Amino acid sequence: MSISSHIAELRRKHEHLSEKVEMAQRSPGTDDLEIATLKKQKLRLKEEIERLSHA
Repeated sequence: MSISSHIAELRRKHEHLSEKVEMAQRSPGTDDLEIATLKKQKLRLKEEIERLSHA
């Protein structure tokens, strides 16, 4: 897998997590810990995208 395709896949996963976070925040029964976990995963992906983009 090339770097650019790997970055594209990471961006797709990041976008998917963004959607999950938004849905979880709108859902009254969602646990705050679950939302925080999703946000941490999203941040890790963003950091990895940044690292690979500038490598």
